[in-house]
Amino acid sequence: MGRVNRRIGKSSETANTTPDGTGGGVIDSFLQTYFNRSGNVYNDPGTGPQGHTATGGVISDYTDPGPGDVYRAHIFTSSGSFVVSKLDSEYASTVDVLCVGGGGGGGYHPTLAGSGGGAGGVHYRTGLPISVTTYPITIGAGGASVTAGGSTSSPIIPVTAAGGGQGGAGSGQSGAGGASGGGGTWPGGSGGPATGAPGHPGGIDVVSPSPNANGWGNNGSAPSPPGAQGDGSGGGGAGSAGSTQSPAGGNPGDGGNGVRYSTAYGPGSLVSYGGGGSGGVHNGPVPDANTTDGRPAALRGGGGAGGPNPQPSSPAAGQPGGQGTAGTGGGGGGAGNKMGLIGGGQGGSGTIVVRYQIARLSSTKATGGAISFAGGKTIHQFTASGTFTVTDPNLTTVEYLVVGGGGGGGGADSAVPGPGGGYSGGGGAGGFRTATGFPVSSSPGAYPITVGAGGLGGIGTRGSTGSGSTFSTITSSGGGGGGQGKNSSGATELNGRNGASGGGGGLFTPYTGPGGSANASPSDQGNAGEAASTASPSNAGGGGGAGEAGGTNGKGAGGDGLPSSITGTPIFYAGGGGGGGLAPTSNGGAGGGGDGGDPGTSIGGQGAANTGGGGGGSKEHNGALGGSGIVIIAYPT
Repeated sequence: MGRVNRRIGKSSETANTTPDGTGGGVIDSFLQTYFNRSGNVYNDPGTGPQGHTATGGVISDYTDPGPGDVYRAHIFTSSGSFVVSKLDSEYASTVDVLCVGGGGGGGYHPTLAGSGGGAGGVHYRTGLPISVTTYPITIGAGGASVTAGGSTSSPIIPVTAAGGGQGGAGSGQSGAGGASGGGGTWPGGSGGPATGAPGHPGGIDVVSPSPNANGWGNNGSAPSPPGAQGDGSGGGGAGSAGSTQSPAGGNPGDGGNGVRYSTAYGPGSLVSYGGGGSGGVHNGPVPDANTTDGRPAALRGGGGAGGPNPQPSSPAAGQPGGQGTAGTGGGGGGAGNKMGLIGGGQGGSGTIVVRYQIARLSSTKATGGAISFAGGKTIHQFTASGTFTVTDPNLTTVEYLVVGGGGGGGGADSAVPGPGGGYSGGGGAGGFRTATGFPVSSSPGAYPITVGAGGLGGIGTRGSTGSGSTFSTITSSGGGGGGQGKNSSGATELNGRNGASGGGGGLFTPYTGPGGSANASPSDQGNAGEAASTASPSNAGGGGGAGEAGGTNGKGAGGDGLPSSITGTPIFYAGGGGGGGLAPTSNGGAGGGGDGGDPGTSIGGQGAANTGGGGGGSKEHNGALGGSGIVIIAYPT
């Protein structure tokens, strides 16, 4: 059961896949200005709208596959208002509310590695009464490096989700207290205490304890005793306490586990919230250019990974801790070896999700995905792999949109961290295929759906190619990864990878890499990536988009995607990622392409989830993740 929220163009912020790896994703605040809608889901075809009428946040409609009830969720990742304008007497005048505080920022250590920040508190309450009125929403921000997260609240829910505590601020410092506490630093610092409630049983949609006012939360971890190698310890999470680093070195402590809820997108697209930030790397393994996080994807809860250490410990070579995922309350990751005060990762912002029932589906022509109705059509939207099953023999053809996963942005050469590492190309968009009249039948009637993942951003390499999405015999290939910044003349790592749309070429003056070609089969899924350029201001190439080649709308810019009206509203998909460098126009293409890294932000923006957008290339840093794909099927109601 995936999301059916609407996305137009590209986002000014990053949206990420769900921590479960389902290909869903947390929606950034930019989108909230577009989707204050209501009243487009029906109990049965031909009847009038049912259910309560309300506006605010990003709207997600989904069906619970058990009883067949349809729910509407209002997802707030920035402050606003939930406005109830009408209550339907057929349904209870109540809502279910998930409330998550902002995660604490990661810590740092001047001679070793920093520890992770604590997660924001996680509250879930059901059956809360509502009336026709306006309810203000306050969303807690994620804490910057060694800064506590903010609290989240609303009059709808009679409790406040407190922010998480920051990781230790310096040598031998304790983590700060919060809903979950931050990790302490070596030697002698203690883990921060939790004001939240421990003991989450690990299930799904678990109601938070009453009367606890801060939500689920756990303590941060203290560092290992003397003899340890100075790696960071983990911040506490909503599901468990943070972990202590291995005394043998090379294994920083993971953040505490997050907890899973279906409130936003339904039982088939769970989201994990409230994971603690993981500790950074000090000595080993040496060199270690990868961020560290040993938790299963479903339990990360948006917590940031620990900062890596790409060189031996004598230079001050650590890199920043990973950021907590926006809208999850995850703690920021601890800084890598010998980073300064700003090295801790930022905590993830909080969220409020308000859910209520709007319809009962007593008859449909097919099952699978998140089902909604608009413009006289029944729409099945898949943001995770599944099955589209035709149940009505009179349904013989459908309209489809299949978008592959976007390519990852290129990363700078790990042998030259920091300034001088080169500029990396943007990832190419995933393939875009759409048509009407695709034949289906009720016998056999079951059609497999695969939703492709976005390609990983390069860490000292080219970005990875995204995975393809499929509906029955229709396949949209993944986008090509962006080229690496910095390599020898003519080396293949500079080249953008080929894909549905090609990745942009990498640059290290005077060496320039060509963009990847659009070589998917069939060949009409996208466009080529742009070559890197040494012209002032120098820039790596933008990834190709479904609608145009990379760089068509400005040096280093990702190619724009194409719009589809299959959901009833024109929405762009499959935009290319921007190339990293100095050009101010290296933005991602419309359709979820991530912006390229520039002098202000060296890390490129991630491709937006479920758009197939390419990841942004870096400026002297690691590349960004490509956006996951999507499959949408529609037919006349």
